[in-house]
Amino acid sequence: MEKQAKLADDPEAPLPIRHIPSQMGEILEDHHATANSVFGEVAEDGPNYHNVGWLGTVALMMKTQIGLGVLSIPSVFHTLGLVPGVTLLCVVSGIAMWTSYIVGVFKLKHPQVYGIDDAYWIFVAGSGILGISISLNAVSGHGTCTAAFVAISAVISFAFASIRTLGKITWVAWLGLVCIIVAVFTVVVSVGIQDRPASAPQDEPWKADYKIISSPSFAEAIAAVSSLIFACSATPAYFSIVAEMRDPRLFTRSLLVSQIAANALYLVVGIVTYYYCGSYVASPALGSAGPLIKRISYGIALPGLVASTTIFLHLPSKYIFVRILRRSEHLTSNTFIHWCTWLSCTFGATLVSYIIASGIPVFNNLVSLIGALLGAFLAYQPTGCMWLYDNWKFRTDRTLTWTLMACWSVFIIVIGTFMTVAGTYGAIVGIIESLQASGGSKPWTCVDNSI
Repeated sequence: MEKQAKLADDPEAPLPIRHIPSQMGEILEDHHATANSVFGEVAEDGPNYHNVGWLGTVALMMKTQIGLGVLSIPSVFHTLGLVPGVTLLCVVSGIAMWTSYIVGVFKLKHPQVYGIDDAYWIFVAGSGILGISISLNAVSGHGTCTAAFVAISAVISFAFASIRTLGKITWVAWLGLVCIIVAVFTVVVSVGIQDRPASAPQDEPWKADYKIISSPSFAEAIAAVSSLIFACSATPAYFSIVAEMRDPRLFTRSLLVSQIAANALYLVVGIVTYYYCGSYVASPALGSAGPLIKRISYGIALPGLVASTTIFLHLPSKYIFVRILRRSEHLTSNTFIHWCTWLSCTFGATLVSYIIASGIPVFNNLVSLIGALLGAFLAYQPTGCMWLYDNWKFRTDRTLTWTLMACWSVFIIVIGTFMTVAGTYGAIVGIIESLQASGGSKPWTCVDNSI
């Protein structure tokens, strides 16, 4: 009893550990499930923060990836060329698999760590709000001012993001995942059966002008790679997701399923859409098959975009919420302070995301900027440091495996630093060019952003 009381008074204290059989390569440790290092004891009348199963984790992981990222893949292939685009997508996805695995390993060894991702996901939520506004514009035929649609998108996202636990958001993730997959495959099938893209010349012979290898400028190429990083950089979210799993040891199982499925979808959608559309591919990709299919696909995808933005707003809000109320009884109880703090966090995150979506209203440029400025910085460098932090003590007995992993971790840190600097430069160049272009999108505009 005395030991349990000490643990309750000090959430940073290490939790009891018992050894168990391994599952899918996970760590052979089981940290105490009820005295969670992040949320503490769960009150009977409070929210259950430990109610996400491994299949629910798959849905959350896939929804943090498949939504906004997949919509930019065909455009990336157009910039880089088909072969370099596919190759780089596989490389970036492979790095994402390793960095995500390290998050799961590190979280099990250090259960008190909750997240490093608040700023990143607020920016990503901004792109989600922008995506919803594009969808509303497409479905309604630009029924009202785009600035109004952005505000409506923010309100909808705030409402869903205020659901307090990931366990209850799981159903939103499943619904959104199905909708976005159906939407993108509607476009894929449509571009495959049409004789030419709707935006291609209609009164002359036409052949798909896809490129096996393209010749982009440095800024264009590095911005395209940043978009791939954005599509594959759900890694920072996994700290928060594993914190609410019923059995964190099943993290790797969920990761393998979600990562393989997401990468397969990216390849199919990217290759087929770009192959049939060539230079007339749209970004977001849902606009590639003409006005009618565009309206249909955006209508189907709308719940998926809302689901993505819900998760993107929920994660940073939960991070701030936990930081404010950690070591307090209000964290897990339905008190007035609990609700005021939680809704203030979700409202604040939504407000910042709304400003980002309105201030950078070009989907491609916003995706590239987020992937470069925050995606690589939070998904690459920290995971390399995590491996070194946990394994540097074994350097005196180094083996070939240890040496290779150490070199790989250093490489991840270096390449992440390079992409942060170079990718941000490329994204900023793209934003400036878009703002200066005749008819280009402007901040807080009423112009239709779905064209």
